[in-house]
Formats: sequence, structure tokens, C-alpha cells
Amino acid sequence: MRHIIFFLVGFLPIFSYAQDQQEWLVKMGDNAPNFEFTLADSSVKNLHDYKGKIILINFFATWCPPCRKELPRVQKEIYDVYKSNKNFELFVFGREENWDKLIPFIQKTGYTFPILPDLERQIFSKYANSGIPRNVLIDEQGKIIYLSLGYTDEEFNNLLTVLKNKLN
Repeated sequence: MRHIIFFLVGFLPIFSYAQDQQEWLVKMGDNAPNFEFTLADSSVKNLHDYKGKIILINFFATWCPPCRKELPRVQKEIYDVYKSNKNFELFVFGREENWDKLIPFIQKTGYTFPILPDLERQIFSKYANSGIPRNVLIDEQGKIIYLSLGYTDEEFNNLLTVLKNKLN
């Protein structure tokens, strides 16, 4: 029994720290941090270029099992539905991944939404420390209106509801 108590007392702070590391660095209602990124056509953009639109940012990694469950739904239930809506933009960033990993992934999966590199976590680190998949939904004024970490059907359905209310 003493060993169990020692274990719990000794390791609870570490478990708590690990959870803290997955906390958001932003909150709903905040202005979305601006950042610069390069599109597949090599043009350089920044988030503020899209002010006036509803923007969904998704952070994922090609090796992440929950991300692999979420992305088919992103394709079918978000991108395929809203890609022609002039008031919507979607950017999916591969955390710690470059084109050498992303291009084969895109070819293998057939995704048609923009998947872009965030090799050094320069974009991700403006929003969080760790933990993927993550979704950040930004309104027309540049305010964060929805945040999600991880993938569950319920959480994804909540995102769909918020998107539908903003875009329909």
C-alpha cells in the first residue's frame, strides 16, 4: 500500500503537467493569432488575408490515428459541402511535417482540401503546446468561435453545427 501511495504522490504532478501541456494558448473570443504560410502554389499568405470569411484551421499529423479518423469527415462533411462557399476557407496544417511527408499522404488519401506544412510548429505554437487533432474556427471578424482537441463523433458534430449556423 505504501508503494502505491508513493507512486501516486510522486507521479500525479507529472500527469497533471502532461495535461497542462495540451491546454490551449488561446480561448474562444480571442482574436486569432496571425501567421504567415505558404500555399501549394508557393504563394505566401497570412491569416489576415482571409478576414471577412469563416476560417477553419485543422492541425493534424499523418501518423496520428485520431487525425486519420477525423480527416475523412473533414473532406466529406466540411470541405465537399462548403468549398464553393466564398465566405469559407479551410486550412489543414501537418504539424512537424513538410511536403516530403504531406505529398505522398495527399496522393494516398485523395484529399482535395488544402493540406500545408507546419514543419517547425510555427503556426501550431501560436495556438497550443501539444495534442492533435485540433480545430480552430474563426469568424468574419477574426475572433475564435470554436476550439476542439482530439476526435470524437460528438465533438465533430458540434463543429458541424457551428459551421452550419455560420455559413447557412
